[in-house]
Amino acid sequence: MPAQKRASPLSAIVVAGTHSGVGKTSIALGLIGALRRRSLTVQPFKVGPDFIDPLHHGHASGRPSRNLDGWMLDRETNLRRFAAATADADVAVIEGVMGLFDGSEGKSDRGSTAEMAKQLRLPVILVIDAGAIARSAAALVHGYATFDPDLHVAGVILNNVGGEAHAGLIRDAVAGAVPILGALPHAAELVMPERHLGLHLPHEAREDYVDRLANLIEEHIDLDRLLAESLIDRPARPAAAAEPTPTVRIGVARDEAFCFYYADNLELLEHAGAELVEFSPIDDPLPRDLDGIYIGGGYPELHAAELAGNSAATDAIREFAATGGPIYAECGGLMYLAENLELEAATYPLCGVLPFSTKMPAPLEIAYVEITTIGGLFGAGHTARGHLFHRSEISGGRAAAHCYRLETSRGDRSEEGYELGNVLASYAHLHLASNPALAAAFVDRCERFRGGVGGQMS
Repeated sequence: MPAQKRASPLSAIVVAGTHSGVGKTSIALGLIGALRRRSLTVQPFKVGPDFIDPLHHGHASGRPSRNLDGWMLDRETNLRRFAAATADADVAVIEGVMGLFDGSEGKSDRGSTAEMAKQLRLPVILVIDAGAIARSAAALVHGYATFDPDLHVAGVILNNVGGEAHAGLIRDAVAGAVPILGALPHAAELVMPERHLGLHLPHEAREDYVDRLANLIEEHIDLDRLLAESLIDRPARPAAAAEPTPTVRIGVARDEAFCFYYADNLELLEHAGAELVEFSPIDDPLPRDLDGIYIGGGYPELHAAELAGNSAATDAIREFAATGGPIYAECGGLMYLAENLELEAATYPLCGVLPFSTKMPAPLEIAYVEITTIGGLFGAGHTARGHLFHRSEISGGRAAAHCYRLETSRGDRSEEGYELGNVLASYAHLHLASNPALAAAFVDRCERFRGGVGGQMS
């Protein structure tokens, strides 16, 4: 965690939308870029379980973006993570999820941007897609500003306006009920393309996209007023825990194919005693002298040929697993550990650690989940929360033992988490801050392996 820097007030900008697709991500990135030009330290956050938006935030800010989530994490954890991450920042930019009040259920704001803004006592800047409305925008502003009296909508940004005359009509209609902080013209060339799991990744975007968004923000948004409207008292930072001396080395698969990691998960492993060693399953051999491996989610299907071609990595991972080496894999990591990845046009042999293959495309699986461990790498009796978001499915082979009981936010129940020796692979992305004991249990299993206590695959 960053060191304490100042006790001055903090500007905290919650970028919320009336609905998905209004331009929250582009505006958040432009704000981060424009504020950094003022030599301000900007700490980004994302409400919800998304991995891709935080990658863009990190590219724009130069700092890891943090996920805040009212379903996966309790209020105290969200407050503590926010306070710790902003301790050395001048500004926090918090990008919301979906529409302002959209969350995991219809009867409450659970899991929504509104819930998080209230938990953290933050003002909201509402983004409206004004492309096809004028006076009607005033009704939207009024409705969103008054729907929940416990929420403070501190300002509005109009997106996709047709010009100054169009923006003037909306300003006249709103009549100062909520400050309009700026009006952005439509900029088709800056709309980021999407694919089956969300936006394209930062390395796929044009090199200057953050600078161009920052230019747009500087030209059309009153940044001084925005910062003034979003000032809050700086939260007290939790007491920092002593940094442990690393006792194990855990390889973290990280490249274009595997890039879905919560920053908190990696830090919790370090706090539990792990030295994290990044490597690319596309390009690199497996690092030497590892005591464990963590393979997150991502897009293995887009790099299947390269992953299959790097036999130095797949062979070494298969051998590591066979000798009892602990491996934790989520979603795309599960696909990589399987025997084959079956795409529409081809089949690619991968690690062959798990006794089945996976195939794409498959029906979308998306849900918040709570898991209870019944064995496996983490041991029995733990609960943790996370989410499912995938378009692949298991195909053929033989069954592996389950080590999770899983329940979705909709109430659906199943057994999940595939266990083989010291390998645990699951489609569930867990947020380890929902139960840090899992990070400690993984490191403990790595320590036992390092000390010669096995658990070889059979």
